[in-house]
Amino acid sequence: MKKEWWKESVVYQVYPRSFNDSNGDGIGDLRGIIEKLDYLKELGIDVIWLSPVYKSPNDDNGYDISDYENIMDEFGTMEDMDNLISEANKREIRILMDLVVNHTSDEHKWFIESKKSKDNAYRDYYIWRDPVDGREPNDLTSTFSGSAWEYDKESGQYYLHLFSKKQPDLNWENEEVRNKVYDMMNFWIDKGIGGFRMDVIELIGKIPDKKIKENGPKLHEYIKEMNKKTFGDKNLLTVGEAWCSNPEIAKQYSNPDGSELSMIFQFEHILLDQQPGKEKWDLKPLELLDLKKALSRWQVELEGTGWNSLFWNNHDVPRIVSRWGNDKEYRVESAKMLATLLHGMKGTPYIYQGEELGMTNIKFDNLEDYKDIETLNMYKERIEKGYKHEEIMKSIYAKGRDNARTPIQWDDSENAGFTSGKPWIKVNPNYKEINAKSQLKDENSIFKYYKKLIQIRKANPVVVYGKYELILEENKEIFAYLRSLENEKLLVICNFTENNTNFNLDREINFTCRELLISNYEVDINDPIDSIELKPYEARIYKLTL
Repeated sequence: MKKEWWKESVVYQVYPRSFNDSNGDGIGDLRGIIEKLDYLKELGIDVIWLSPVYKSPNDDNGYDISDYENIMDEFGTMEDMDNLISEANKREIRILMDLVVNHTSDEHKWFIESKKSKDNAYRDYYIWRDPVDGREPNDLTSTFSGSAWEYDKESGQYYLHLFSKKQPDLNWENEEVRNKVYDMMNFWIDKGIGGFRMDVIELIGKIPDKKIKENGPKLHEYIKEMNKKTFGDKNLLTVGEAWCSNPEIAKQYSNPDGSELSMIFQFEHILLDQQPGKEKWDLKPLELLDLKKALSRWQVELEGTGWNSLFWNNHDVPRIVSRWGNDKEYRVESAKMLATLLHGMKGTPYIYQGEELGMTNIKFDNLEDYKDIETLNMYKERIEKGYKHEEIMKSIYAKGRDNARTPIQWDDSENAGFTSGKPWIKVNPNYKEINAKSQLKDENSIFKYYKKLIQIRKANPVVVYGKYELILEENKEIFAYLRSLENEKLLVICNFTENNTNFNLDREINFTCRELLISNYEVDINDPIDSIELKPYEARIYKLTL
């Protein structure tokens, strides 16, 4: 297995709007991030993935970009951005920029020009089509509800938007578009960034006339071209968001020959509480066996042929402790257990801001308190279809994106120390109990546990490069697995229930030495490893020397 710095790193995602506000306007900003770099250094992370900070009218919280080479006023200036890169580098932390190139904002100069007339030089930068029988060209739908086609009266054509109507899709078949994108990427590479997270990258090969959205026939051709013309020889971390991927496709993206990307985000484990064939809002109960199957499949099938990204949360996904854990009686224990499971696996771990504190989902009583365009559009659409308010709110409480977007809880002062002003979205009221200040002082906190997991990773190559093997495959309460590298094994044991349960090792392992690397309860280090009574949400990692 080829060694790479990004395989050995831990990435921390910052959602700037909700991270730290330096000037009291209620919105997190770049200077606010700089103020907290020492906190992130203390945690031990190597890379910050920065959600978009580019100039944007903010229809979709910055994922609608109007100028790729400028900074959103609310977040600061390009000078602030340069300072962030420089200050992070001083602490040996690299910045991963969020690259959004499937679409732009409708306020981007390219689209403003494109819209002017059918023969404008920029018309072909976007995807325009004539009406069919006086209606939309076809029945493609937007991720944010309704048709993916928006009619433009002036030119009598429709343009494609797979997200908001203010996010028109770029035409990747146009070579000029692709080269403009590559120029922009090189602009950021020249600033000294550590790589890119690529938003919905699987969509750039779309063929809308054939209703092909993800994984179009030219997708990998475009990514190979991008690799060659930008980051290919720069030793950067590149991760693509690919909701509709499978291990075979992932092997293409993350081929060890380095012709495409370092890795992708896949979401099989994220979709386990969604009814098959329905929308993300149509809930079904979570089952541990499904999780074991999903995570293990990727661990096994990418062995030696690709690389995994490991994550529980991001800006689009609810808080993990409220999903798979118990965010009340066993919040601390279950947050640590979930961290143990993930950080023991093979791949590059990603921590989403607040995850290291065990931050929880939010339940706003008033719909007006929610800010996310996806949530608000879905609510309106479902009310019109006759769904009950209570039923819709239950789905929002479980899956709404604002769960992940409430401000970081820094301390127990007003607004959790996030801002001296009025926060752009309400703070979770549990900030008095859950905050960074109290956890930095507490040796048994979730923060200190994450810090230890990161240290274990740095000190033990078996955590990074070891081969994965699931054990107790059919056990509905315990997720346990082995990792193996040369003469070392890791044994990772996680109780996913709020009950005491018995772990019985289903095979004999001969070893000369064993070490308890971490556990989320006080335990007797001399406990036999072949039979353990696990407490609620208990987790342990043993290192065995053969």
